[in-house]
Amino acid sequence: MLKKSIEMLRREASLEGSTTLKRSLGPVNLIAIGIGVIIGAGLFSLTGIAAANNAGPAVTLSFLIAAVGCAFSALCYAEFAAMVPVSGSAYTYAYATVGEVFAWIIGWDLVLEYAVGAATVAISWSQYLVKFLDKLHLSLPYELVHSPFESATTGDGTVLHGWLNLPAALIVLFLTAVILRGMKKSTLFNMIVVALKVGVVLLFIVLGWRYINPVHYHPYIPPNAGSFGSFGWSGVLRGAGVVFFVFIGFDIVATMAQETKNPQRNMPIGIIGSLLICTLLFVLFGYVMTGLASYTAFKNSAAPVAVAIQQTPYEWLGLVIILAILIGYTSVILIDLLGQSRVFYSMSRDGLLPGMFSRLHPRFRTPSRSNVVLGLFISLFAALVPIEVVGEMTSIGTLLAFVMVCLGVLILRKKQPDTPRPFRTPWVPVVPVLGILTCLLMMYSLPWETWLRLLVWLAIGMVIYWGYGRRHSKLRREKNL
Repeated sequence: MLKKSIEMLRREASLEGSTTLKRSLGPVNLIAIGIGVIIGAGLFSLTGIAAANNAGPAVTLSFLIAAVGCAFSALCYAEFAAMVPVSGSAYTYAYATVGEVFAWIIGWDLVLEYAVGAATVAISWSQYLVKFLDKLHLSLPYELVHSPFESATTGDGTVLHGWLNLPAALIVLFLTAVILRGMKKSTLFNMIVVALKVGVVLLFIVLGWRYINPVHYHPYIPPNAGSFGSFGWSGVLRGAGVVFFVFIGFDIVATMAQETKNPQRNMPIGIIGSLLICTLLFVLFGYVMTGLASYTAFKNSAAPVAVAIQQTPYEWLGLVIILAILIGYTSVILIDLLGQSRVFYSMSRDGLLPGMFSRLHPRFRTPSRSNVVLGLFISLFAALVPIEVVGEMTSIGTLLAFVMVCLGVLILRKKQPDTPRPFRTPWVPVVPVLGILTCLLMMYSLPWETWLRLLVWLAIGMVIYWGYGRRHSKLRREKNL
């Protein structure tokens, strides 16, 4: 199996100059990037769903269990990110441990998380923008906020057909323009957005705390309703599976390794720090939400936070929450675009993708051509495809990447035990094995349609690899294979 050596990756990481990404990120920037992608609209919806259907007030325990599951993978990511601080995240780690073919599979798989994810979030961003404008008694034409595959019938029987989702396309293009200017401006924009988003979450916690009714916490773990996952301890575990997907995103910090100052120290801080901060915020958020209203009140509610806010005199907070969701989605799209271009940059440098994806702007030292191509493609995807199609391509690719990273730590600890590791995953092999089992369990719980889409996507990727990547692989050429 053709692999990159750790020494080769370290030589790539040590290069400086106009052909390498500019190192400008510190620990605060990395933590903000992690928080920016973890805190999304899912917090405002999945919390209520997990409480109403699975865990009751013990949704706070579900958050803690999910966080522990993520922590296993985060610790493994931190070891790799400190040991080989090269752009590419799980793709790069797979290249060093299980070989080029598996590295390609993971890199292609990450497109599901980053590029398709950015399009999905952009479409949702557009929907929430319409809701926000409606509350301000403003409206946009139906044709300009829906894809050509969507239609609706008005009260007088008129049938409206969508043309394109213009807001979804414009937000992708705007954020593409932001990241073209370099990491410094991108991270400044992201830190402003993250500060606003965290501020709204804290506002909900602080204002809602005084209106908590302790009666709503009894029983804290409702008795099981007769089936696995319907309350009781099994419900707490099922709730952890539901809210687990709120945490996904910390891994994107690892794609920024080659743009990080002192990555051996700062990458573990960014990955683990963002996960810890978000866990604390999520537990407090869930505690206040289930304290304001009974968990049964969130049943079949599309906006459970609005139900909780009704128990306070702060009706205006509902508008602020929609604004927070818009802000949250903005940072998620930004970081997804960043992560996707960095993965493609690494794959292109290795020859597995065309060279344009690794060519850097002479001034900003960003993969500008990659940013432009991806930005245009994702904006068209968001403008013309309904959310039901892209939204179903879920987090299975991310979980597979988590499995590969945990497996990679086990392999390298066995084959290269003496390689210097600035950060070491504790309790090996227990932590990586638990990380693998947790992620496989989450993957197993996903519907078969998701597995089918993954297999079709991977089949398309393998055609591209055998048709282009294998023949242009720089490592394969160096070894004359």
